[in-house]
Amino acid sequence: MRCVLLLFGLLAVGPAVAQAQAERPAVLPMRERAVVQDRWLADRLDTVAPALMRRHGVDLWVVLGREYNEDPVLQTMLPATWLSARRRTVLVFHDPGAGRPVERLAVARYDVGPFPRAWEPEDQPDQWARLAEIVAERDPQRIAVNRSPTFALADGLASTEYEALLGALPARYHGRVVSAEPLAVAWLETRTPAELAVYPTVVALARSLLHEGLSTAAVTPGVTTTDDLAWWYRDRVRGLGLRSWFHPGVSVQRTSGTGRSGDFSGRPGETVIQPGDLVWVDFGIEYLGLHTDTQQMAYVLRSGETAPPAGLVAGLRAANRVQDLLTGQFATGRTGNEVLAAALDGARAEGIDATIYTHPIGFHGHGAGPTIGLWDQQGGVPGGGDYPLHPSTAYSIELNAAVAVPEWGGQAVRFMLEEDAVFDGEAVRYLDGRQEALLLIPRPAR
Repeated sequence: MRCVLLLFGLLAVGPAVAQAQAERPAVLPMRERAVVQDRWLADRLDTVAPALMRRHGVDLWVVLGREYNEDPVLQTMLPATWLSARRRTVLVFHDPGAGRPVERLAVARYDVGPFPRAWEPEDQPDQWARLAEIVAERDPQRIAVNRSPTFALADGLASTEYEALLGALPARYHGRVVSAEPLAVAWLETRTPAELAVYPTVVALARSLLHEGLSTAAVTPGVTTTDDLAWWYRDRVRGLGLRSWFHPGVSVQRTSGTGRSGDFSGRPGETVIQPGDLVWVDFGIEYLGLHTDTQQMAYVLRSGETAPPAGLVAGLRAANRVQDLLTGQFATGRTGNEVLAAALDGARAEGIDATIYTHPIGFHGHGAGPTIGLWDQQGGVPGGGDYPLHPSTAYSIELNAAVAVPEWGGQAVRFMLEEDAVFDGEAVRYLDGRQEALLLIPRPAR
């Protein structure tokens, strides 16, 4: 009976949507996800952490946080079955040098997965005093802690915890305490081969859901509103055992003059989706600890139409060209601001009115790493934009091109795209392709 009902459901939404659902990547049960994530974590701790500590000249790294006020870096180092820290969780990395492996310790009341516990309260009741003992035994020259004026994700050490740490350490070590900003950012932005092998599947899963929503499975022209569609996505994601990391954005542009300005500080009001509308969706999920962030556009066919107006097709092509101009500027060591300026210069030279606001992605939706423009800072972003690009990092290639559409009376239409990609140090590769044709509602029969 279940198979019959499933088949009936697939047929009810139409062949195009049924095919998309059939091709959707499978979603692992929670237990299997935990196995994958713990395997990735063990690999990262054995390979990524030591390499980055040596790159940045750190011989002792302290990562700590209290339950429900976790350092963002700490959260990425906890076992998959730990949904938060427990009491105060202190993780210590120590590089003894001379080619020896990096030591990992947990100064905590509980065992912490791949971090052996190094505190026995029965022997030393004071957790801070035990941490100070560990530091003194190893006598490090640079003690890195997660404090940063630039990157929120690298600024996870609470002020009271920092004060308690300094209070516990002998005075001779105070001058050796340094910001772990470059190390913390690098840890968060670096994607391992194992993660990159699966990331395309995560993005394909998200895109399949995004495309399903931009179809008659979720949209009835003249009835469905933009808010209806946003909540459809929320329910669909939850029904699959996944998580949205932000509320989906849905808006329309139409020939009557309804459109999107370049000011994204507020969401457009609720609108009924009508034939002839250009519909935009901003959608992202978290799966296996990796995030997606994708924007796609669809055209709602009018009666008798089989394709969108040529001006809309040309507008999407212009946005694709901005993507090419941007990704063509990626180079190891170049800063986000340098990439932004060169890409915008290229767009202006070709007469394209472009806005670029691209960001790293991975453990977080708006991840750590170089900021490549903000929608309201096209002249560069001090601090975040000065950070350089590194290999094995992922980005949401987010931007728009404003193009006059002749069929809409020359009205400027904003073609807003966002696609997830990886930079391997030489070139940018989209994790699951990119949108090069407007989706159609309804899909034409094949």
